[in-house]
Amino acid sequence: MTAHQTTALVDDTTSSVTRTVRVDAPPARVFEVLTREDLVARWFGQRASLPDLRVGGTGTLGWDGEHDVPLRIEAYDPPRRFAFAWPGCGGDLDPASELTATFTLVPDGTGTLLTVVETGFDRLGDERLRQLADHRDGWTAELDELVALVAGGVAV
Repeated sequence: MTAHQTTALVDDTTSSVTRTVRVDAPPARVFEVLTREDLVARWFGQRASLPDLRVGGTGTLGWDGEHDVPLRIEAYDPPRRFAFAWPGCGGDLDPASELTATFTLVPDGTGTLLTVVETGFDRLGDERLRQLADHRDGWTAELDELVALVAGGVAV
C-alpha cells in the first residue's frame, strides 16, 4: 500500500475497504477531527452525536435526507486509534450485519498518515458487492473532505 491512496481500495479477499491519506496536522489534531462531533459533522455527513467516546459508548451519524444511523465505539486510544461499528445496510446495530471502521494514525514528520479500514462486508450477503462499492466511494469522498477541512485551518 502506498503512503497516500487517491481512492479507497476494495480487497475482495478480505471483504474490506481501505484508504490511507496524509493529513498536514499532528496526530492529536487529526484524532480530534475524527472524534469531536461538531468537526465530524463538517467532514462526515451533516450531523454527528458522539456523547460517549468510551469503548461500548454509542452515538449517531446523519446525512441530509436520510435517517440518522447508530454507531458503537469499538476502540478509543488517542491519538493512535479510533473505531466504530455501524449498520451495514441501515437500521439498527446488529452483530450479524454491522460494519466496523477502524482509523489508525501514525506520525509522519509534521503530519499524520491516517488509514481507515472498514470490515464486515462478508456478513451482508446479496448486498456485499454493492456496499463495498458504495463504501469505497464514500471513504474516498469523506477522507478528501477531512483533509480539506484540516488544510483550511479548522480551529480545534
